[in-house]
Amino acid sequence: MRRAVVIGATGQIGRPAVRALARDGWEVTAASRGGGRDGTWPEGVRAVRLDREDDAALAAVVGDGCDLVVDVVAYGERHARRLTSLAGRIGSAVVVSSVSVYEDGEGRGFDTQAEPDGFPVYPVPIPETQRTVAPGGATYSTGKAALERELLAAGDRLPATLLRAGAVHGPHCRTPRELYFVKRNLDGRRRRFLAYGGESRFHPVSVHTLAELIRLAAARPGSRVLNACDDEAPTVAEIGAAIDAVMGVETETVLLDGAPAGPVGDTPWSVPAPVVCDMSAARRELGYRPVVRYAETLPETVGWIERRLAGRDWREAYPRMWEVYGDLFDYAAEDAWADGRA
Repeated sequence: MRRAVVIGATGQIGRPAVRALARDGWEVTAASRGGGRDGTWPEGVRAVRLDREDDAALAAVVGDGCDLVVDVVAYGERHARRLTSLAGRIGSAVVVSSVSVYEDGEGRGFDTQAEPDGFPVYPVPIPETQRTVAPGGATYSTGKAALERELLAAGDRLPATLLRAGAVHGPHCRTPRELYFVKRNLDGRRRRFLAYGGESRFHPVSVHTLAELIRLAAARPGSRVLNACDDEAPTVAEIGAAIDAVMGVETETVLLDGAPAGPVGDTPWSVPAPVVCDMSAARRELGYRPVVRYAETLPETVGWIERRLAGRDWREAYPRMWEVYGDLFDYAAEDAWADGRA
């Protein structure tokens, strides 16, 4: 039986990846900080405790060898080098990267978006051949670029598929963008504001899509980078409407022609230019076909968010969301802006 080790197994991507590989007949070791504490696994899956920063522990989990390592938490040059140092004991790897590595023809990327005219203008859709930021360790994007560079350079020793994930959605997410609409609906806010005419598109990827890509790449080892996004890239207005349908509410959407007015109209998807990725390479190289549609996955995502929020301040339930996005629910600012426009 083929043996696979999944690093980060109890996270939002790791859980469905473990299950997909187990269904495919792999003997899976689910490695995470909590070990078996945080996951309910299919029969035959072995859960182990692993700190990704502990190189000796990682080597012990790999043991005498495995056919596959799936690393959903790898970041930076150091993690890549640790994997390649085990090349003789690992058949192939599938590693999650990010679309944030891309930069446009003017050298703009996710790291420059807060600067005046700093948001990148990418081709639509973005191919894997699009230029990327210089590798380094200063930011998330440069760290992911360093991870990719090291693993691709070692392709003759360790074939690795790098999956450039879009805006990940699904249960167990620490920063669920859907929270923006779910909490408003729960709070009875029946009017919301969307910048850029509600037309912003930031390509999402379901955890189920990622699990399918991992499963397919595991069966077809190679040294390559592939975009990892859903088959569709809905606008932020379409996402809001889909969440409303799941929650059974009706809302009024006020569209701002341009950029957000301070916090008003600013959502986790609100971008001045589309970020939409080309999935044709995954179709061609892996035989990938879409397994879910965005709206189909929303009931489990919305349900997960509602359960996490029950009886808790949203900043307690999702501290990382607060850290990354700040106050997404400044209702006073929204009401003041609306009153000023009346």
